Amino acid sequence: MGDIKVEVISRDTIKPSSPTPTHLRHLQLSFLDQILTPTFIPIVLFYPVDGDAKADHDKIERSIWLKKTLSETLIRFYPLAGRVKDNISIDCSDQGVPYLEAQVDCQLSDFTRHPDSMELNKFIPFATDDVVDIVLAIQVNTFKCGGIAIAVCISHKVADAWSMVMFVNGWAAVARRDTDAVCPQFGLASLFPPINLSGFDPSTGITKEKIVTKRFIFSSSSVAALREKYADHSTAEYPPRRPTRIEALSAFIWSRFVAVSHGMADTERVCTMLHAVNIRPRMDPPLPENYFGNIIRFAAITPSMEDVKEGKCHALAKQMIEAIEKIDGDYIKKLREGIQHLNFLKERAEKFTKGEIDSFRFTSLCRFPVYEADFGWGKPIWVGSASLPFKNLVIFMDSGGINEGGIEAWINSVEEDIAKFQGDDEFLSFVSPT
Repeated sequence: MGDIKVEVISRDTIKPSSPTPTHLRHLQLSFLDQILTPTFIPIVLFYPVDGDAKADHDKIERSIWLKKTLSETLIRFYPLAGRVKDNISIDCSDQGVPYLEAQVDCQLSDFTRHPDSMELNKFIPFATDDVVDIVLAIQVNTFKCGGIAIAVCISHKVADAWSMVMFVNGWAAVARRDTDAVCPQFGLASLFPPINLSGFDPSTGITKEKIVTKRFIFSSSSVAALREKYADHSTAEYPPRRPTRIEALSAFIWSRFVAVSHGMADTERVCTMLHAVNIRPRMDPPLPENYFGNIIRFAAITPSMEDVKEGKCHALAKQMIEAIEKIDGDYIKKLREGIQHLNFLKERAEKFTKGEIDSFRFTSLCRFPVYEADFGWGKPIWVGSASLPFKNLVIFMDSGGINEGGIEAWINSVEEDIAKFQGDDEFLSFVSPT
């Protein structure tokens, strides 16, 4: 749909309903937190109106309830009400969470029928690169029909996407009075101690270029076809090793990006892929799912351009699979020492700044329980993201609504490259109309 108006009508600050104990008021950031970019991770959850919740008094009661239960949730998630200090620690003195309420001048169904990726930035409380020291911010948007979109922005200095979803589901559980609400575990710095980052700027990668975000939907049948396309038929193994859904989609999007952009012709620039990997289950012993923080690293792949030119699809997928498998116990052991990995990041950042590397980054929220966030009036009918200040970043999310079972690829890039995707017949042959 066209341009929509979202008007903020109130601003508040929500603090934990009980003061954080003195001994918990200082939380050290881990090395993995320190090296992450200072941006917000955004998520927007859309809920249609309940048949009984259209009246103004129902909206008011719902607003009061969301604030009350957020306050209660912050007792467990106490660092989220604090402030980041000098990329070293979080001051957990209950400074509070910025909480905005806004009105949207259309029906929820009108927006979710044909959502505009760029319009979603109007639903979030801050620009994604406007973090400063805030850890968490909320904006609750009410549509004309009474339906709502709850937008959550969490600082990437403190949390990865899994941690963000943990918080959202924790808040939802408290709101519906579920006694089995998750209790997060903090203290990642004891496993990955912070170090001096002198000579490394975590902001490297945040671009000043105008970024456009476009959402492409791949149906379950298209994903299955891509998995088959990138299966390795060159061995005697039967059935052939097929890449996962995300591995296949990543390989496909990257190969099309190279094909339609300067990548094929520019021999001076190295084209690479970076794939986010959750390392909780890869640690020894594995960390529990409720461990909070940035417990991810990126598998780095420099694909063979010759294989891409010759159409050797399986070779690209195989490289990616092998790179992800290398993030194992030995890798994590070296990572915990910090210095060696920091030197690698410095070297990579220098090449990126000089324009010697063209990276395409992939991260996936697929199979994350984002559609389980029931605040007491049902599960969301659709969950979206927002535009992020990174060139060539892809976020995968499960599709909801009529596209359920498929995967959405949210591609952040410059307008010129997005236009090339939209004009690529090979790419579009696997994309569902939106």
